[in-house]
Amino acid sequence: MTSTTSSDLRDAALAALRDLVGRPDVDFHDGQFEAIEALVGGRRRALVVQRTGWGKSAVYFVATLLLRRQGAGPTVLVSPLLALMRDQIAAAERAGVRAVAINSTNAHEWSDVLAQLERDEVDVLLVSPERLNNPSFREEQLPTLVRRIGMLVVDEAHCISDWGHDFRPDYRRLRDLIAQMPAEVPVLATTATANSRVVADVAEQLGGEDAGVLTIRGPLARASLRLGVLQLPNAASRLAWLLSHLDDLPGSGIIYTLTVAAAVDTARLLRERGHDVRAYTGQTDADERAESEGMLKRNEVKALIATSALGMGFDKPDLGFVLHLGAPSSPVAYYQQVGRAGRASDSADVLLLPGVEDRDIWHYFATASMPDRDRAERVLSVLGDRPVSTPALEAMVDIRRTPLELLLKVLDVDGAVRRVQGGWIATGEPWTYDAERYERIAAERVAEQRSMLDYEQTGGCRMEFLQRALDDDTAVPCGRCDNCTGAWFPRDIEQEATATAAQSLDRVGVPIEPRRAWPTGADRLGVPVKGRIAPGEQAAEGRALARLTDLGWGGALRELFGAGAADAVVPPQLLAGCVRVLADWGWEQRPVAVVSVPSRSRPQLVTSLARGISEIGRLPYLGELGLVGGGPSGQPGGNSAFRLAGLWERFSADGLDIPDGPVLLVDDQADNRWTLAIAARALRQAGATDVLPFVLALRG
Repeated sequence: MTSTTSSDLRDAALAALRDLVGRPDVDFHDGQFEAIEALVGGRRRALVVQRTGWGKSAVYFVATLLLRRQGAGPTVLVSPLLALMRDQIAAAERAGVRAVAINSTNAHEWSDVLAQLERDEVDVLLVSPERLNNPSFREEQLPTLVRRIGMLVVDEAHCISDWGHDFRPDYRRLRDLIAQMPAEVPVLATTATANSRVVADVAEQLGGEDAGVLTIRGPLARASLRLGVLQLPNAASRLAWLLSHLDDLPGSGIIYTLTVAAAVDTARLLRERGHDVRAYTGQTDADERAESEGMLKRNEVKALIATSALGMGFDKPDLGFVLHLGAPSSPVAYYQQVGRAGRASDSADVLLLPGVEDRDIWHYFATASMPDRDRAERVLSVLGDRPVSTPALEAMVDIRRTPLELLLKVLDVDGAVRRVQGGWIATGEPWTYDAERYERIAAERVAEQRSMLDYEQTGGCRMEFLQRALDDDTAVPCGRCDNCTGAWFPRDIEQEATATAAQSLDRVGVPIEPRRAWPTGADRLGVPVKGRIAPGEQAAEGRALARLTDLGWGGALRELFGAGAADAVVPPQLLAGCVRVLADWGWEQRPVAVVSVPSRSRPQLVTSLARGISEIGRLPYLGELGLVGGGPSGQPGGNSAFRLAGLWERFSADGLDIPDGPVLLVDDQADNRWTLAIAARALRQAGATDVLPFVLALRG
């Protein structure tokens, strides 16, 4: 390329950039034009690692406009989150870029989108990585799109990497997609959160050394952020600090929690004290999530209390603060989340309030996301060349839906299974469990967790620490964080806030929804049921003392049910909490007797709980249900159909003198609720007019 051509390209690119941002005086940041030139002038493959707010989207929108003017086809933008897609489409429209999306929420628009593509009226098509493996899209639309594609953009590209903090197996399919494309089609991968190891892994997925991937990496320091860590002794003190100082935090922002229960409970507490906040989790309805995002952007709420479901791509340039109640499991993940703040402002506050329970939560999520050899082999043993739907497969292999779907994605990427119309098939390709690879990933996650603990304890500059965790060799002290300048945040906690937080955490009673329908596939396992459970065999709504993940009672329950914990009588404080739940229940008719579920793992706990409730409530304890044929088989949890098969007709109320009226059914904990459902069915068949399940802990 001659210098004249490069100059002409820069002039055209700069004009497009100014149209994009609506400012005639704007110029490129360091690295922006270099990326555009590589894509448009050199038709190369490029990886851009730049801090949040640097302008990565400007690179691919400007490059798209220039490529389209040269007659190229539409850009395909692989984007991981619906929230990110909404923001990207809005940004594209401002630049005169015609952008449309195909995702799970707009199926009714797909035919219009495809028609627009046929008429060449689309500049950018946004798709999720999961959509690339949708059978109809992969087989009907993708081949045509690959032939016409003008550029491929992979946003949040760290998700490609096994080592990335937000690994998604579907991203690993992109290498196959790139291999199908003509060599002259430019490819751009962008991320704000990648250390050197992830950069190398992503570059390999883009084609390796032979592809000549250009890596443009800038300094990751965020001069607008004022970082700090406040160590407090427990969940009550963290909530009390928040109650005392939420209004002191600048503008509006995000308060991150590690679990759904913590987000919901914290939002409830703050609302009860008059704060305008909303909970935002992966379990929140999609329309409600979109509404909440809009309210935060318009400063109509003080904060969203969010899990990591609110993360990549959420764009509020003037976000005033990010606060964490509990630490993410790595500095890389933490940097990604705090990067939401201060993108277009001179200052934003970032404060971490770590919890002693953080490490337990990290361990749970790390192990839950790793493929399991035994499970994988079970899946492969039942799949053949006839498609099996996910619900049907779930009932064949005794794996719950969410981990099963993740496992299928991993096996699909590894080439062992394939998603087709009607479900999944085995490809017949040999597959072995790569133990070394997963051990390596697990070891790296442990190292990242240690690094996060080091961040909490460091006496050095916190921004410099985060930069070095991302292998940014430009890191120098920021001069703004609590270690550079002293604590910038208050430490005092109002006495009233302490009492309110303690009272909130002491709240007891979580409803247990009864099972209303039999699980799909139960009949294939020898259980002769389908459809709805007969009303006369159902349990009523039950109660648990608390969830295992709760901020308050969850700690005592996690200790009680922790690995290696010995069976013992119910602790007095937990029994007292149970009595409070029963007193506040509000049932239509008070139970007339107590029956317990026989327990092989914690017989002392369950029996003492049932007897304690019986004595305090002056209700007769009828004893425990009998076991038939040796009792339940299998393990608690797992797939619903398999769990039901292991419980079917294994409980008996024979020998119990069931009085006329509701019976309180007591157990230690509830997971998928089938034990309670089958035990309640036995009591209803024995004459109980209703069954009220009660447990100490609700899992999940």
